[in-house]
Amino acid sequence: MSKMKTTSSAKKRFKITATGKVLAGPGKKRHNLSARSQKAKRQNRGSQVLTDMDAKTVKQWLPYGLPR
Repeated sequence: MSKMKTTSSAKKRFKITATGKVLAGPGKKRHNLSARSQKAKRQNRGSQVLTDMDAKTVKQWLPYGLPR
């Protein structure tokens, strides 16, 4: 049986922790930032842990985990 392909966009956007959680960068950080409050922009820094259902979808895109 042939190997499954990793979704190229997923390996660039997500990170899997040692415990199996999926980290993702927050959205809405590129443009139209003047419409967002300073507090919203500040809380949008760093990485966010995805919900269980979203993490399950991302793990299907990465069948062998992330390449090293």
